[in-house]
Amino acid sequence: MKYLPLVALLGLGIGGCDDMDRTDTGTPPASQRTYAPADRDNTAVNERDREATSKTPIDQNENQADIDITAKIRQQVVDTKMSVNAQNVKIITQEGRVTLRGPVKSEEEKKRIEEIAHGVAGADKVDSQLEVENQQ
Repeated sequence: MKYLPLVALLGLGIGGCDDMDRTDTGTPPASQRTYAPADRDNTAVNERDREATSKTPIDQNENQADIDITAKIRQQVVDTKMSVNAQNVKIITQEGRVTLRGPVKSEEEKKRIEEIAHGVAGADKVDSQLEVENQQ
């Protein structure tokens, strides 16, 4: 008896998901919807990131010194007035060396993030692979 309310709720949930019983003329069922293609295709970037030599956030070391460097850089980047892309760049620290990766909106954002990283990690310990987005 204690399972009866759960069974009743599951029955309602399953019964309410049937798109075939639609009588309104609003949004078509998911199987009949069409979607416009995305504005940007980043397949080439994703393929590049699969290379063994490309650093990704998974490569971040888990020692406290590297974590602290990454956190300090991230905090300063987030505290600035930059684009969402700039605030979400990849910051990967391994044995005190920082790799910066990802798109930014402008050359100014790129330089600002590099300055922050140099200030935290040291000028000779930053590998910037930041990319300025194409302005169309």
